[in-house]
Amino acid sequence: MKSWTSRKIRASKGKEKLPCLTAYDAITARLVDEAGIPLILVGDSLATTALGFETTISATKEMMLHHAAAVARVVKNALVVADMPFLTYHFGAQEVLRNAGLFLQKAGADAVKLEGGAGKAQTIELLVDNGIPVMAHIGVLPQSVRETGYHYRGSTVEDVKQLVQDAQAVAKAGAFAVVLECVSDDAAKKITEATPIPTIGIGSGVNCDGQVLVLADLLGLTQGPMPRFVKKFANVNEIAAKAIAQYRDEVMLGRYPTEAHTYGR
Repeated sequence: MKSWTSRKIRASKGKEKLPCLTAYDAITARLVDEAGIPLILVGDSLATTALGFETTISATKEMMLHHAAAVARVVKNALVVADMPFLTYHFGAQEVLRNAGLFLQKAGADAVKLEGGAGKAQTIELLVDNGIPVMAHIGVLPQSVRETGYHYRGSTVEDVKQLVQDAQAVAKAGAFAVVLECVSDDAAKKITEATPIPTIGIGSGVNCDGQVLVLADLLGLTQGPMPRFVKKFANVNEIAAKAIAQYRDEVMLGRYPTEAHTYGR
């Protein structure tokens, strides 16, 4: 059995902070798992981060299953949570169950994540009642970006109240944790205090029960302007660029390969 389960994540509320990261392939998933990260999210952010699309809406079920399976094959301890992509949990109960079930049965994920608050409570309850652990996601919803934009949430009393109600609704429906994306610090504090399940923040301040970042952002691999909440813990982009340039030069100058890199010598 894995060290981390959905039950253990839920039970960590108020006991320890949860560092969470994304991974989209076996190489990065192994690195993250061996570092002792409790929860690995195979996020639909792979559409923009790894595949070059403009928004996460472009992530398809087939893409997500493919990448979730690559991660699940190598992870030994972390809970693997797969994002359910756009339009895979919006229709009838049978289709929702079938789609979510594929992430556990075919891809080997441990749980799924879906976006939405009180309006998705019935869907969460349906999945949990059928043995599928669910992580919820409120605040800024990337799959709804064309309607709502990327404006942080929790700037008014009414909005904070709605966010608290959303968090409580998904918790009551059976979600084991809830992501708070780009929620004001004050709102995140109120939600965390009012909700019995862990809150996992991304751009939502220090008062959440845990944090999640996109691994490429953390490593400094992502180019261009970064969201305010991102901290680069390394500059792997610069290291990689130097290594590739050195390889180019050594091949062009005949310095690589040498006898040490040649079979039969």
